[in-house]
Amino acid sequence: MTPSLSLFSMAAQWQQRAFTRQLPQVQTIQAKFLQKLLKEQQGTALGQALQLHQVSTLEEFRQRVPRWDYDGYAPYFERAAAGERNVVSPLPVQVFNMSSGSTGSRKLVPITQRVKQTRAYANQVAMGYAFEQAQGLGQSVGQLLLTTWITPLGQTNGQITYGHVSGNQLRTTPSFVFNRLFVQPYDALLVSDTAARNYVCLLFGLGQERLAYVAANFPLIMLQLCTYLERFGPNLVDDLGRGTISQDIDLAPDLRQRLEARLSPQPQRAKQLHQLLDHQGRLLPRHVWPHLAFLITARGGPSDFYLERFAEYFGNTPVFGGTYSASEAVFGSCCQLDQDGAILALKTNFFEFIAPDQWERDHPTTLLPHQLEIGEYYRVLVTNYSGFCRYDIGDVLQVIDMRQGVPVVVFRYRQGGTLSAITEKTTEYHVSQVMAALQGDSFDLAIEDFCVTLSESLVEPYYILNVELTDTARLSDPKAFLQAFDHKMQQANESYGLKRQKNDITAPQLNVLAPGSFKQLRQQRLKPGALDDAQVKLAHISCDRTLLQDIHITHQFR
Repeated sequence: MTPSLSLFSMAAQWQQRAFTRQLPQVQTIQAKFLQKLLKEQQGTALGQALQLHQVSTLEEFRQRVPRWDYDGYAPYFERAAAGERNVVSPLPVQVFNMSSGSTGSRKLVPITQRVKQTRAYANQVAMGYAFEQAQGLGQSVGQLLLTTWITPLGQTNGQITYGHVSGNQLRTTPSFVFNRLFVQPYDALLVSDTAARNYVCLLFGLGQERLAYVAANFPLIMLQLCTYLERFGPNLVDDLGRGTISQDIDLAPDLRQRLEARLSPQPQRAKQLHQLLDHQGRLLPRHVWPHLAFLITARGGPSDFYLERFAEYFGNTPVFGGTYSASEAVFGSCCQLDQDGAILALKTNFFEFIAPDQWERDHPTTLLPHQLEIGEYYRVLVTNYSGFCRYDIGDVLQVIDMRQGVPVVVFRYRQGGTLSAITEKTTEYHVSQVMAALQGDSFDLAIEDFCVTLSESLVEPYYILNVELTDTARLSDPKAFLQAFDHKMQQANESYGLKRQKNDITAPQLNVLAPGSFKQLRQQRLKPGALDDAQVKLAHISCDRTLLQDIHITHQFR
């Protein structure tokens, strides 16, 4: 363990312990956060539109400031993206986080220096919990492996960079810190091709037997890393022994030169890994890195499906959730190894919550953190320095514990739901718009119902478009129909389009279902005592790969 890593661990634990000591002051902390934010933001264009200068108490804030989803903020964020100053913050916008929006257009979130600091604080608190618990189990601090692509996605009309939140954060990490924390060099994360980037990162990771952590934004991405390790194992070991990168890996010449300059032959480590290959028949992370302290990836929501496969690759290595976060906010810091649950990020956002009996109301009564109850579900409203005031992201979370009056929460689902083969977040709105357009195009096709699901393959995933035609409809050219669906999906969801272009998500499949299939699905979901399946609403997207296991497929095209 280097002194730099030790200092990083100590600083994180110091922040975590200071944060934990302040938990009993939750109401005071939140009130001060809100008052300071309102004072600083009231002079912005958005602050003036919301009349924040007339808000002096919490009750006035609840009564006068509207509850908006992203669409309410979009015009102001677009003005900031065009380069206009003092629209959402008195501080200059340094970068935009980009995610997919509920309306199919890109979703930009302004990030200032203050936002960076508050997000970094919540991340540091989370890592403080993890380091403290890992050291309590006798684990040492060490380096971390990840494969996140960090290249920006583009620039706004105002010449401000935008990209995914994880890439934005990594690009601002000082080089002297990056080189000590991570086993792979910065340049390895610039490789655009997913397979090639995983190969290069694994090559550097295999050289470090005492690797301490592996991180990925989502469990699926970590499973893909494991599959690449199996697929490329022999070549990786050969390259490790020689200190080279295989010519089969597609890299720009200058990037290859910089990466190979960071490599040196490791024949002894390569010999050890060759013996593992001969004995096990494949390379698994639990054998390659026997000293892993914990893994870092998202927990809660749809993650459980993927986490069930972790034991095969990682054995009993604990899985830490990092932070419960999105492009818009860090909502909480995870606080326990191998368990779901994040303690609210009290110094990063001001929080309000909506109980289920208020969800359908135009002006719901909101609750504060200390008023929540264990076991109950809530919608969350967030106010922070990105310009959001009472922002309704649509997340539904459950309170699983209270720590000195502060809720520990788990993300359960998002109202309306999203579909992600990787991280593209396709919404029901995206697919509904696409299918409506297809029915009105030259196909002139009458569709009884449809649902988009995901393939069984996790490494080369694709969308499955499941359609039931009306009795009189005929699909004369399924190939053209499927190509049109794919093309329109790429237009509707920019993130899906980007991943299709890079072939991270492969070409979709079409299943034509037997007549009566969706009626059968609705009947399967009838509540006890209910008779009318027409009252059962089926979503047009589903992450349930077993959804159609009892449904007859008449035709299939890929």
